[in-house]
Amino acid sequence: MIGNPDFLASSGQDQAPELQQLDSPEGELHLRFFSPSGEEFALPATGIREVISTSPDRITPIPNVSPLLLGTLNVRGRVVWVADLGQFLGGSTALSTDRSEISVIAVEDQDTMLGLAVDRIYGMVWLDIDEIQMPTNVADGMAPFLRGEWKVADATGDDHVLRLLDQVAILRSARWAA
Repeated sequence: MIGNPDFLASSGQDQAPELQQLDSPEGELHLRFFSPSGEEFALPATGIREVISTSPDRITPIPNVSPLLLGTLNVRGRVVWVADLGQFLGGSTALSTDRSEISVIAVEDQDTMLGLAVDRIYGMVWLDIDEIQMPTNVADGMAPFLRGEWKVADATGDDHVLRLLDQVAILRSARWAA
């Protein structure tokens, strides 16, 4: 089939219409997700090492560490600290570990990797970085870790805020020593 000259010289008329009309995405690729309090956040795809869905019993609790840390997770032989992102950002609702799987976003900067446990993952989306606005009505504990926010419409057409996090600021925070 590949050796057939007609296959290589196709005019594109027999291609599926949805493939012919595919536009190039605008903006940058981001991962959208929710904290336990229901707030929606995004992280740039370039700062994410991987997304892991793991059983809570694979996260090993470590005594005498920051209460923001759930424990450690073995990711292909590498020990990764896992944090409750919602509580780190000042949320009052702790991540429920009483479920079959926890979503962990592994972010990395230089040789430091941290797992951010979140309530649920929305998915990958293209967001226009030129439309980002300065954060408004943000708690003081969250402000140092935000790059900005977008006003987006949900499925019902209501507007809500999607906040862009700075994974490097999160990784380098002094809060981990507390």
